[in-house]
Amino acid sequence: MRTVSAKLKHIGTSLSSSSRPYSLTPLASSHGKPRNPPSPTLLNEFVNFCYKRDLPKAMNAMAAMERHGIYADSITYSELIKCCLARNAVEQGKLVHKHVFSNGYQPKTFLINILISMYVKFKLLDEAQALFDQMPERNVVSWTTMISAYANAKLSDKALEFFVLMLREGVLPNMFTFSSVLRACNGLFNVRQLHCGMVKLGLESDVFVRSALIDVYSKLDELKDAICVFNEMETKDLVVWNSIIGGLAQNSDGDEALDQFKRMKRAGFTADQATLTSVLRACTGLALLEVGRQVHVHVLKFDVDLILNNALLDMYCKSGSLQDAKSVFERMVQKDVISWSTMIAGLAQNGFSQEALKLFDLMKASGIKPNYITILGILFACSHAGLVDDGLYYFRSMKRLYGIDPGREHYGCIIDLLGRAGKVDEAVSLVQEMECEPDAVTWRTLLGACKVHRNVDLAIYAAKQVLKLDPEDAGTYVLLSNIYANSQRWEDVSEIRRQMREKGITKEPGCSWIEVNKQIHAFIVGDTAHPEINEINRWLNQLIHKLMGIGYAPDTNFVLQDLEGEQRDDSLWYHSEKLAIVFGLMSLSSGSVIRIRKNLRICGDCHTFAKLVVKMECRVIVIRDPIRYHHFQNGVCSCGDYW
Repeated sequence: MRTVSAKLKHIGTSLSSSSRPYSLTPLASSHGKPRNPPSPTLLNEFVNFCYKRDLPKAMNAMAAMERHGIYADSITYSELIKCCLARNAVEQGKLVHKHVFSNGYQPKTFLINILISMYVKFKLLDEAQALFDQMPERNVVSWTTMISAYANAKLSDKALEFFVLMLREGVLPNMFTFSSVLRACNGLFNVRQLHCGMVKLGLESDVFVRSALIDVYSKLDELKDAICVFNEMETKDLVVWNSIIGGLAQNSDGDEALDQFKRMKRAGFTADQATLTSVLRACTGLALLEVGRQVHVHVLKFDVDLILNNALLDMYCKSGSLQDAKSVFERMVQKDVISWSTMIAGLAQNGFSQEALKLFDLMKASGIKPNYITILGILFACSHAGLVDDGLYYFRSMKRLYGIDPGREHYGCIIDLLGRAGKVDEAVSLVQEMECEPDAVTWRTLLGACKVHRNVDLAIYAAKQVLKLDPEDAGTYVLLSNIYANSQRWEDVSEIRRQMREKGITKEPGCSWIEVNKQIHAFIVGDTAHPEINEINRWLNQLIHKLMGIGYAPDTNFVLQDLEGEQRDDSLWYHSEKLAIVFGLMSLSSGSVIRIRKNLRICGDCHTFAKLVVKMECRVIVIRDPIRYHHFQNGVCSCGDYW
């Protein structure tokens, strides 16, 4: 907003006290006189009822006082308003408002501010603004209450407008004003202007302001600015530490979030629920199960905290540790829709579709209404269990039964479901009937079905649609090139490779991470940097030769078609997940689960490799790729060989 910028340039100078540009309907300025001498007994009874929070008797006493023109002090009325808020007594609150303006009585600004705050808490913003407009005098509390109300209601333009009007009236903002108006900022320009205003007023060192700044910079993905604000603070408290750890975790910078958490503990601060929730989010993003288990110990101190338990549940689900997730879920005293949805989605993504559907039935029986994410988890479960009829039923009835409009993700699950079942034509029809425009993810889902069922023409069409929407998607270029090569369309192969060279597009190298002894080890395809790579390669070569003895042969459909013979075999041998699997076999005890995280979807050859390894070595391997989780045990995978 230009106006914000213009006003903040003059915020440090003397402010004009000229007439207001904001229309007002002033109340009577004179204080009314009681028509009868005050009755000490009636007034004392009223005060007593207010402080005892006896709302019915207080309201009766207030009505009697009004008939006699008797009024209490502002503090007593504030106690009565607290009582109305505690009981959600909206009508009684309105009667208090009417009473304090009756018989020409003019309440003090302090009391009017409390009434405005009452309307805000009742979510009656129109009534709050009407009372605000009538105030003969408005102070920083009046303005800040309204700015905060509009910011919380996501009415950002209104909050910023009130901030400008506040400056025009000559009212200086305080730390709470800035904390509130920062929440309304959706653009970096306004944030920087407000940041400058704080500096001019000398408020930049205030902990609440700093915390709000860190939050808003993090929300705008400006982590460098957030860290800069944090580092400039000479003294930090837990609120500020929570802001920076939370901002880093939300922006998928889990490593830095965990580093800041360690620094916080070294500085002598004890983690609270907010800290632990953010740390668990960081562990979830990095799939650090062992670190997450250490955090779980701290969570036990806040065992009844629902948000924290939900974060813990999500961490275990996304780390592929379903037994831990089930244990947390079963022990939760309180469960909300997020708890149920997280557990259902976790079961579905980890390949336990039937359990997910049974849990959905229990959720409905408990009286919890499903939300958008719940239905997404159910459709995912139906897709991976091949339950075509059930999946279509939930999809077609989600609006009627639960009032939820299907979104792109729901359509994507059903397209995947139909594709898995070989109903590719029906999947195409569903894409065409989507109420929202298909995005790149939708077309990739259809492309995956076409690849599995070898529908070349439709695969080429779907791939081209993906590249229209995401021209830099290297994986689709490679897949399209390989489709052309398998169809002997060499001119088209050359054209795809030429486009990739001209656009500077290269396939993102595969990377896999494994946690061993609380240390993260990363591998890339053909890795040479790991300190134990020579020993890993020796183990890998021996393992592959053993597997070949029981029928393993590298599947070269999963490498670029311009590689020849043994070169293509060698490329497959040293994929990052194979290196990570072998390092896990070398480093972890025979009873330990080998848990691996990948940045790319696992290729078919590595999938076959993992199945044979767990069968031959009697191990359990869990691989998390960007799409789902693969639990390999006894020679089979939880995905049913379709992913």
